[in-house]
Amino acid sequence: MHRFRLVPSFAVAFVLGAATVGAQSAPVAAVVPKIDTLHGDVITDNYFWLRRRENPDVISYLQAENRYTDTVMAGTRDLQERLYQEMLGRIQQTDLSVPVKRGPWYYYSRTVEGKQYPIYARKRGSLESAEEVYLDHNALAEGKSYLTLGVTTISPDHRFLAFTVDTTGSEHFTLMVKDLTTGQVLPDRIPDVHFSVAWAADNRTLFYTKTDSAQRSDRILRHIVGTDASRDSVVFHEPNVLFNVGVGRTRDDQFVMINSESFTSSEYWYVPARTPLVPFRVIARRRPDVIYSPEHRNGQFYITTNGGATNFKVMVAPAANPSSANWREYIAHSDTVLIDGLDAFSNHLVIYERSSGLRKIRIRDLKTSSDHYITFPEPVYTYSPAGNPEFDTNLLRFTYQSLITPSSVFDYDMNARSLDLKKRTAVLGGYDPSQYGTERTWARAPDGKMVPVSLVYRKPFVRDGTRPMLLYSYGSYGASTDPTFSSNNLSLVNRGVVYALAHIRGGQEMGRAWYDEGKMMSKMNTFTDFIAAAEHLVRDRFTSPDRLAIRGGSAGGLLMGAVVNMRPDLFKLVVADVPFVDVINTMLDASIPLTAQEWEQWGNPSVPEHYAYMKRYSPYDNVERKAYPMMLVTTGLNDPRVAFWEPAKWVAKLRTMKTDQNLLLLKTNMGAGHGGSSGRYDALREVAFRYAFILRGLGLDNVQPTR
Repeated sequence: MHRFRLVPSFAVAFVLGAATVGAQSAPVAAVVPKIDTLHGDVITDNYFWLRRRENPDVISYLQAENRYTDTVMAGTRDLQERLYQEMLGRIQQTDLSVPVKRGPWYYYSRTVEGKQYPIYARKRGSLESAEEVYLDHNALAEGKSYLTLGVTTISPDHRFLAFTVDTTGSEHFTLMVKDLTTGQVLPDRIPDVHFSVAWAADNRTLFYTKTDSAQRSDRILRHIVGTDASRDSVVFHEPNVLFNVGVGRTRDDQFVMINSESFTSSEYWYVPARTPLVPFRVIARRRPDVIYSPEHRNGQFYITTNGGATNFKVMVAPAANPSSANWREYIAHSDTVLIDGLDAFSNHLVIYERSSGLRKIRIRDLKTSSDHYITFPEPVYTYSPAGNPEFDTNLLRFTYQSLITPSSVFDYDMNARSLDLKKRTAVLGGYDPSQYGTERTWARAPDGKMVPVSLVYRKPFVRDGTRPMLLYSYGSYGASTDPTFSSNNLSLVNRGVVYALAHIRGGQEMGRAWYDEGKMMSKMNTFTDFIAAAEHLVRDRFTSPDRLAIRGGSAGGLLMGAVVNMRPDLFKLVVADVPFVDVINTMLDASIPLTAQEWEQWGNPSVPEHYAYMKRYSPYDNVERKAYPMMLVTTGLNDPRVAFWEPAKWVAKLRTMKTDQNLLLLKTNMGAGHGGSSGRYDALREVAFRYAFILRGLGLDNVQPTR
């Protein structure tokens, strides 16, 4: 007895945008009620059975959904191919990154046309020297449908490479060590390593993270290269399920650091890199609702902390005795400026800030204590630090970009205050940024807060409500939705689509409070901010509801699910990638990866007040018998962050509840995880598929792009 059956969803044809698709049979999952009681509520979950991956009927159901999606989208295959070739045609397929100097070596990566993955190489002494390829991702992936690299880190003497690989998308990494003098991968193979690895100064000792049964990084182990990993010592264990651990080195290479962090508290331990066998010492014991992060320079720790400072401040403490009793204020808190991080160099401190929704870089000369800011040429932009391993340098490298300026690598001389453009990512096909406009507009949220929205469009642009739009956002974990450049988006924008980013609460665009007001018992602000942004864009005639597509992924997929329940009439179509939509069921099960740690992000439904609040927005629990927009939902079978069954259950429930004839598709990548395909060409085809769905749904499938 199969747990799904094939029946026509409706007796009439599906309508895909302006195009009609012949009557198709959509898979409808069997109803197998599972009844529970929580806080006096009787909860019936008709699709709990879809969690059982080992059940062949579950795999059969996902495959049936894939076949249905492929059949319905068959009419867009030519469009998908055109989009793929367009996007591919803008990429410099054979390309080279800007080399990074580390000691006597220059390290870089390069890509080769036709190859899915990067090649990692180096040159000694000069960029004119002979190239040495030290890791070929393509060779590692040969014969595999999926392979991603987690960590790659070179030993201080540049002899050994430690790297981690994942061949399924499950984020179960294997740590390996390669001797770069012989080119041989050593027998040291350590499974189930997480995302951080660090070398000690002796070039033989490796510290790495291991995970528990719920994939929480809970231990730091010490490994000696060439020895049996079963004898590795646990140097740190974190029993608290709210915390994750990591390991790294300070920029000046003086210390190996262990961090143990939850969403609301942190603790750091350190050991001199020259003496990796001695016990780690704590910098400052964890305190509730206090986060801190240290950087080391000249015997002092420069520490960013939110202790008594919502937007963070900077403290200093002697490395010999860095307990919190010895902290003294170095940079004061500001109500209007968020300190987003810092980097310490031999003569400078770099402070990364956010204010008025924009990122800024402040440079402090540690000899004179004078400050200055790097100036940027555009009103809406972003940057990210890039490749700064050297401590004794006056150069700061960062990547600058905007919605119309491709990613650009700069070296900034902190003494001369001058910028040197090292590379701007090529956009082939005659891209001219002057043909595009970008601006920022502001939407008023229900509580009066002003929400910034960034837009890019092809000129000329007339606000008459007729322009199609794709509105994207995320709004969780304090991760800001910055205005980055995407050459792929040109395939939409060149067809008249306005691309918009809503900087909603849950991110940190407007400071730390912007994040705090978008989580836990204030999470509804995330969704009402997004709706307010969409309403503003309609009211001010940037677009109209029948021309408005929205997209989000992961926690941004939760956003999609929540707003489409709240205001389905406001949107023409929805793309929800790997969406976190079964909030209550997931957060009740601490055996699921990430669940326990995220009780500080969403709440714990075992707590009555948390449950009542989460029940207001959980997408799966709020599906109603009403009309919904067109929807494309994607997932990965091996996804450890948002399990495949969340979107599968959501789609199954929507199929039986929605009263409209709009298309609903579920596409499962049966060989990947949270990030989709690992190869760049495969990933680009996934983008082409999504864009074909969007363009067809907006009635733009026959529109030729403006050149």
